[in-house]
Amino acid sequence: MENLKYPIGRFKIPEIITPVMVQDWIREIETVPTQMNDLVAALSDEQLALTYRPDGWSIRQVVHHVFDSHTNAYVRFKWALTEDNPTIKAYDEAKWAKLADTDLTPVTVSLHLLAGLHYRWSVLMNALSKEELDRTFFHPDNQATYDLKSMVGMYNWHGKHHLEHIKIALKGQ
Repeated sequence: MENLKYPIGRFKIPEIITPVMVQDWIREIETVPTQMNDLVAALSDEQLALTYRPDGWSIRQVVHHVFDSHTNAYVRFKWALTEDNPTIKAYDEAKWAKLADTDLTPVTVSLHLLAGLHYRWSVLMNALSKEELDRTFFHPDNQATYDLKSMVGMYNWHGKHHLEHIKIALKGQ
């Protein structure tokens, strides 16, 4: 079950994060909307209802979740850049995945929104200085402080993690 839940493994913050790593991660983040679109845009409602594991999210829920999560990440980046170690707002992603907009909104809407979001987020991330990448926010659920360069890596992992979930769900059909 762990392999289905975390098919590419769990994210671990590297001890040393180089500027090259950050740039590679940003480039990979930029590709997530296109990769996701390629995987799901032509799927039927029945295919969008497929799950990647028992009691796991449907492909539809995964697509909407990635938009929700990355929107929160974008806002967290902006808070960290404009406030001193702000405490970010956590959210219950499992409850968000069950809200009506997840079931009633076509995935194409989140795919379009994700493309625009990633464009803006990439512009922001590519413009960050070393000092800005070292800025932090505090996560109240984890009781931990994270710097932005680590979060670039984490959200790179997050996109790949959920792309793999979609691939697994489609293989099981």
